[in-house]
Amino acid sequence: MDSTSKNQRSRNVNQSRRKFLQTGMAAAAAFTIVPRHILGGAGYQAASDMVNVAGIGVGARGSSDIQGFADIEAPFEREFRGQTRTVEVPENPKKFANIYALCDVDTEKAGFMFQAYPRAKRYTDWREMLDKESGIDAVMIATPDHNHAPIAAAAMKAGKHVYVEKPMCKTVYETRELRRIAKETGVVTQMGNQGHNQEGTYRILEWVKAGVLGDVREVRLATNRPIWPQGNMERPEGMPVPATLNWEVWIGPAPMKPYNPEVCHFNWRGLWDYGTGAIGDMGAHIYDASVRALDLSLPTKVQSSSTPYSDAYLPQAETIYYEFPARGNMPSVKVSWVDGGLTQERPDALPDGLRPSSAVFIGSNGRVLVHGDYGRSPRVYPESAMEEAAKIEPTLERPAEIHEDFINAIKNGTKANSDFEVSGHLTEIMLVGLIATQAKNLNTTLEYDGKNMTFTNQPKADQYFHYEYRDGWTL
Repeated sequence: MDSTSKNQRSRNVNQSRRKFLQTGMAAAAAFTIVPRHILGGAGYQAASDMVNVAGIGVGARGSSDIQGFADIEAPFEREFRGQTRTVEVPENPKKFANIYALCDVDTEKAGFMFQAYPRAKRYTDWREMLDKESGIDAVMIATPDHNHAPIAAAAMKAGKHVYVEKPMCKTVYETRELRRIAKETGVVTQMGNQGHNQEGTYRILEWVKAGVLGDVREVRLATNRPIWPQGNMERPEGMPVPATLNWEVWIGPAPMKPYNPEVCHFNWRGLWDYGTGAIGDMGAHIYDASVRALDLSLPTKVQSSSTPYSDAYLPQAETIYYEFPARGNMPSVKVSWVDGGLTQERPDALPDGLRPSSAVFIGSNGRVLVHGDYGRSPRVYPESAMEEAAKIEPTLERPAEIHEDFINAIKNGTKANSDFEVSGHLTEIMLVGLIATQAKNLNTTLEYDGKNMTFTNQPKADQYFHYEYRDGWTL
């Protein structure tokens, strides 16, 4: 066979693979992927069975997500709590996908990831990467919150499957748009809400559905966040941008403002321009089980009380109250959220000395269910009720770990378990609560018409559904 024929064959194989992965219609394909152990022994991964993943924002939380798809390929050094440590390649590395490219605006902060995946192509601007790298099948997005939606929208429109860290995005309008684009493009989507796929969450669903608590009319949620600066503070003064940082891309759709290291990295979570505060950081991990177990729709009423805050920073602490309507044979539900070190009212059914953690479901039969972040360690009280709950047989199918679940959905032509329909609804509930905090000076309980995305009794609050993107940035 001459070189021209070989090249043509290679192009045909690549085109077939791309079409297969992008459409996700594995069940309808006219061929079957041969099991890897038949082709090449244990651990062998056929090239046609691999999804090419690109990571966007890999210097912090995104590094864990990338390693969730495939363990590191080479040792790397990283400073941790003032000490430099070496991380070695695992003896039996997992590989659900191929790490094809890595993009981060800060080449110094993300340098350890470039060491860990030396074969991955490197970028500082995700737009350039998407333009140049047609071989990308899926992207993982772990940037600050304000950049989630523009990147996810562009990737979906380019035919890429999208995994985005929580919260799915920064504004309610963005949640609606990402859901719309996901439907139009038909790509696989997933939000990085690990607890959504974990055993504890599934036991909660099964216990509530089995009636262990009777009717649930109240849920109390709490977090110790923020663990970064927030409150009635001024934005720090600007400083020169390091040569290793692409500040233009970091700012993205937000208003252009001066760089400061106290804003750029972890602490961006507390600023209105970039983050969604405590509720954005932990809300998906804490709200999720109650939204699913109780089939909560969008709230009809929401109000908030908070400590003082500034034009730059979110409040140090807040309390948010929601009212959800009745659903089928389930009664209306009141849900409350507290953060910033505040604690919820203690239910009588809890034993003395026990501190409720992230969530408490109040049952009509005097029982309560408590669980931690990510749906962890669920228990029913009093202890006699826990004995009853433990006897309930599992009935729900358990999905794979959330990264593997995403890759499986791409290969099998199915939906990921926390796709944008599911996670968009969850994120909207969280963000409507944050709007109540932004609009607390209106001194009213906001009445929410979710169908039309408006506050019927206070249209002035509608301004918080979105903000005007900087010139050159769009969904």
